[in-house]
Formats: sequence, C-alpha cells, structure tokens
Amino acid sequence: MLSTGALRAHLLAARLAGPVATSREEGLRSYRLFAARDPRVLLGLEPEWGWGEGDLLRLMAHKCGVSADPSHVSGPDVIDPERTMAGLEAFAGRLREAAGARSPVLFGTGHPQRLLGFYAGLAEAMSAVGCDVLTPARGVCVDMATRFGVRTHRIDYVRGVALVREPGVRPLGSATGAHSHSPLPVRVALGALAEAGGPLPELVVGDHGWVCGAGQLGVEAIGLADTDDPALFVGEAEGRVSVAVPLDDAVRADYYRPLIRYVLDRAGLPLRQEWP
Repeated sequence: MLSTGALRAHLLAARLAGPVATSREEGLRSYRLFAARDPRVLLGLEPEWGWGEGDLLRLMAHKCGVSADPSHVSGPDVIDPERTMAGLEAFAGRLREAAGARSPVLFGTGHPQRLLGFYAGLAEAMSAVGCDVLTPARGVCVDMATRFGVRTHRIDYVRGVALVREPGVRPLGSATGAHSHSPLPVRVALGALAEAGGPLPELVVGDHGWVCGAGQLGVEAIGLADTDDPALFVGEAEGRVSVAVPLDDAVRADYYRPLIRYVLDRAGLPLRQEWP
C-alpha cells in the first residue's frame, strides 16, 4: 500500500506536482486562447459561462494551486500536491462506484507516450472485476486539425486504451500513438457504439478531448489535466466533467506507475504484483 505521505513525496520528486515543467507562459497563453473560445484549447467543451482570462486564472488557482497573481507571468507553474491527492481520491472513488455497478467504461488518451501505462493498468483492473472495457471504432479514420494542417488519423486500442495514430506511422496495436487534443475521436467512438446499439459507456476515463468531448455529450467523464489544460477544470466547474486531477501530464511514463497502485488501492480494485 502506498501511503499518502509516500504519494506526496513521489509527486514532488517526480515533478508531477509542486514546481512543474509546464511554464507560466504556457498556462497564461492557454487561458487567453480559452477566453477567446479557440477550439485548440476548448478540447470539445462548449462553455456555458463567460470565462475571461481573470476568471480562468482564479479558477486554476483554486483547482490547481497556480499563482493567482496576474503579474506573475514567467517561470515554472506550480501545482499544489494536496489538490492532486484530493483529485486522485475523487478519481478513485468514481472508479470504485463504476466497478461496483459493473459499468461499461471507455478509456482514451491524447498522451499515449506518457499516460498509456497508467490508463492501461486501470483498464485491466476494471476488466478483472467484470466491467466491459469498450473498444469501439477500432481502425476508423478521423480527419483531425494539427499544426501541420488537417491530417487523417486512425483510432486504435492498446491494452484497452484508445489512442490515435497516423496511418502508416505505426502498425495497429503498437504501443505508441499521436499526441492529440481533439474531441473528434471520442465523438466517433461514441457514435459507433450508438449506431451498433450499445452498450454506451457509463464512464469515460482519460484526458484532453476524450474527457471534454465525452462530457460535452453528456457522458460522465474523469481525467488528468495539466495547468495549461483549463478546459477540464472549466468542465468540472460547470458540471460536465466529474473529476479533473491536476498534475503534470508529460513527465516520464514510469513516474505515473506509483499512481496506478495508489488509485487501485483507494478504489478497492485488484493490484498486480509487478506494479511498484
């Protein structure tokens, strides 16, 4: 069992919380773009409230622990580890409820190089207790906007976790995919399930567009988010995202492995011995 003290120490040592690699400049830029309703940072969310830059800064200070001082414009951003731990507790609680109800669950990530292992560990545990881990629209192509223009990507699943990859870059089933903020993959996946007659997920677990896109469509969603991803925290504030856990989403993949153990223990889900 990983204690809360050990978890806190790990969060700080791995820079998942505390001073993080995400810069203040990146965070403030995202808040400006979100206030201007730029789809690149909305992640599929359609905010109901009028969010200005100041509103977003106050929200992120409350949700993540970043500085609320608008004159602080440079340097590393800061995430309060206590808020991260509280988020992980709520995240685990929702998994526990879904596991108890044997709910169908969909996992998806826009950070496969970093977070695939974290979600895969949760997906395997949920499957082990009888939840249907859904894998809709495998192999279906989605045209997505990128910094290089519109590119075709293909939906794939690795260990029960959805991701997207550019066709021909990696074979289907390989362990890496493309970094993506787009909500289009989750919309396609949910549409495929609806067309096939279900079952639809009762919970979507992931990040970026997988969480916001699902929440916008009325599907309960929980996920991880960095300080430059205000959409998940706005979604939580407006009631369309159930849990948004603040942490750096781009550190080394193995640094997330202790979080698997902590979340599964808190959720009362089976723990594989090889996880540290």
